[in-house]
Amino acid sequence: MANKQKVANKKPNIFVRIGRFFKQSWSELKKVSWPTFRTVVKNTGIVLAVVLIFLLLILGADQLFTFLLISLPNM
Repeated sequence: MANKQKVANKKPNIFVRIGRFFKQSWSELKKVSWPTFRTVVKNTGIVLAVVLIFLLLILGADQLFTFLLISLPNM
């Protein structure tokens, strides 16, 4: 009777577990609500615009600080 419990508690081999993982992953991917191409392009444009704005802000601050440090008298 103890042997039957050991067999029942034994994990399946690695290949069975990997196969189960991919099967469950594929099942979950079927449930995903994927965005349309137009939505992806729109969101990409928004991200690029925000990155460009922050690039200009950081570049402007860098130039300002560089000018201020050069303008300081030598100590």
